Amino acid sequence: MIQAEILQPVVVLLAWTMVMWLWMYATRIPAMSKAGIQPDDARKTKGLDDTLPAEVQWKAHNYNHLHEQPTVFYATALLLAMVGMGDGMNALLAWIYVGLRIIHSIVQATANKVMVRFVLFALSSLVLIALIFHAAIWAFDIHM
Repeated sequence: MIQAEILQPVVVLLAWTMVMWLWMYATRIPAMSKAGIQPDDARKTKGLDDTLPAEVQWKAHNYNHLHEQPTVFYATALLLAMVGMGDGMNALLAWIYVGLRIIHSIVQATANKVMVRFVLFALSSLVLIALIFHAAIWAFDIHM
């Protein structure tokens, strides 16, 4: 059985994704009802951007974002855990990545300030690049 600290931030980000899912539907369903939108009217969810308040859609946009770059994080973290590199610095980097992504979610779902989101996204991307670099060191047997 694999035991690695890096799996904890993985689980936290997975759980956070479900928090955003709940927040999305807790705001979207009442907004759709208020706007008179029937479920079948939302077959193309991009059309909801024109109908629902932006503040409602921000949660949905963030939920979608949590299925994009974080998938690379999951793959990298699981690889590092499987090869015995999921502790120490890599676990710390994973926690930093998850913290930045959660803050990014909160900013996007509330104030949605694009420059703040961009900085958070860029910082989290740099952290992810460091994790990928560490995975590459193992995968290509690079001795440093």
